Amino acid sequence: MEPVSKQNGNADYGNWVARKFILIPALITIIFAGLSCLSLFFLIGALIFIIPTVYFIYAYFQFSPAGGNLQSKIRDLIFNQIVWDGNGSLLDIGCGNGAMAIEAAKKYAEARIVGIDYWGGKWEYSKESCEKNAHIAGVAERTSFQKASASKLPFADEYFDAVVSNFVFHEVQDVMDKRAVIKEALRVLKKDGVFVFQDLFLWKRIYGETADLLATIQSWGVQEVKLIDTSRQSFIPGAMKLPFMVGQIGIIHGRK
Repeated sequence: MEPVSKQNGNADYGNWVARKFILIPALITIIFAGLSCLSLFFLIGALIFIIPTVYFIYAYFQFSPAGGNLQSKIRDLIFNQIVWDGNGSLLDIGCGNGAMAIEAAKKYAEARIVGIDYWGGKWEYSKESCEKNAHIAGVAERTSFQKASASKLPFADEYFDAVVSNFVFHEVQDVMDKRAVIKEALRVLKKDGVFVFQDLFLWKRIYGETADLLATIQSWGVQEVKLIDTSRQSFIPGAMKLPFMVGQIGIIHGRK
């Protein structure tokens, strides 16, 4: 199969770095700088807050298509793990602005693609953006998007031929045990279907020991499950491998 395309014309998939992470420390830096004439304390504060401002500007640039294009490269890494002929249907859990779902529709011309997301909250994504991007990419007829929680998917058991998710499971608020979110994703996957999930799987506080996590998933009747450490990929700059960026992200993939 051909490599996944990098960007779809005017489609807007957003940026994994929310603009507030730049604007808030930048505003504090400006305020402290303005007050520095009153006290050295404010100058120190300005110097402290300029550090996260600069870092998140750098991170925003790295994730942007005009910069390091990391979002697209990470999506490509996910797609590279999907061993599927494209016949049937694929579910994208936590579709955001539709990037994974739309790229899947482009890559698998015969497939039906469904994206679900809870939207709202702190993310600058929406169902309307998904539908607009799908139209721009020319795949609107084979893609559909609906609001739903990853903890309780509105689909029957073994409904999809493939299930993917990109950096979503840890954000699910209505379930404490994030392993339950993985189990729910696998519930709607057909026997012998393929799955590729990316999340903070290397963060032991959330998912525990990696070996135990993989063993637990396999105990659910999964034929094969493997893990890839995303941060070890050569295309990711060292400064982006900090724990709060991609330093603890991994890909779990396999066949049910």
